[in-house]
Amino acid sequence: MNGETLHSDTFSLQDKVVLITGAARGLGLGYATAAAAAGAHVVLSDRDGAALGRSIEQMRAAGYACSAAPFDVTSQAEVTNGVAAVLAQHKHIDVLVNNAGNQLRKPFVDYTLAEWHSIMDVHVTGSFLVTQAVLRDMVKRRSGSIVMIGSIVVQSVRGTIAPYTTAKGAVTALGKALAVEYGPLGIRCNIIAPGMYETDFNRALLDKPEIYDALTQKIPLKRWGKAGDIAPLLVYLASDAGRYVNGHVFTVDGGLLAAL
Repeated sequence: MNGETLHSDTFSLQDKVVLITGAARGLGLGYATAAAAAGAHVVLSDRDGAALGRSIEQMRAAGYACSAAPFDVTSQAEVTNGVAAVLAQHKHIDVLVNNAGNQLRKPFVDYTLAEWHSIMDVHVTGSFLVTQAVLRDMVKRRSGSIVMIGSIVVQSVRGTIAPYTTAKGAVTALGKALAVEYGPLGIRCNIIAPGMYETDFNRALLDKPEIYDALTQKIPLKRWGKAGDIAPLLVYLASDAGRYVNGHVFTVDGGLLAAL
């Protein structure tokens, strides 16, 4: 076997089914595109049906194998039915990416209980519900890769996003717990922690030049990230290349944490 073949086979997701939540746009769509380019059939999930449809059309036009699974990660009934439908169609889910998220910025004392619950429900409860639904099938097959999407704010906190920071800390801890509990069954779980990325998720920061420029100057690479900068890491964690990687947090931030 030559080096090119070894490299291709090791990072291949051929015949794999990858389910990604919050995949209609932003980094979620970037993860989906990278996985599809590596040979996977990608199932994009999102509660925004219109945006999901546009992304599916975009990926299919590029020649990628993909399908849609529109469900709300905070609804147990929708998650149960949505995952069951994916399994009925594809027979297995090899990789799960818990990417669905929401954000709100305001002083901690101004958050309402409903706003707190909204952020916790999407990030933490959503990861719980979807992972539990998918994990049952992975346990039967004693194989699978789960990727949680954390954040650098777990390690370096910014003001006005206390609920989000708390939720990402919980998601990170959940990922490590799953790695330990299900590693013996051949199921790996890792966490990707993005830094500052130019997506709609950060629109509130991108639309304020003074904040955007100040953060840019703190990043050693002197630019914000794009989806293509982080998406290849998912392929590594999902493929045979990452077969011995379990329970780790991978920060992709252009060096921001190193500079703080």
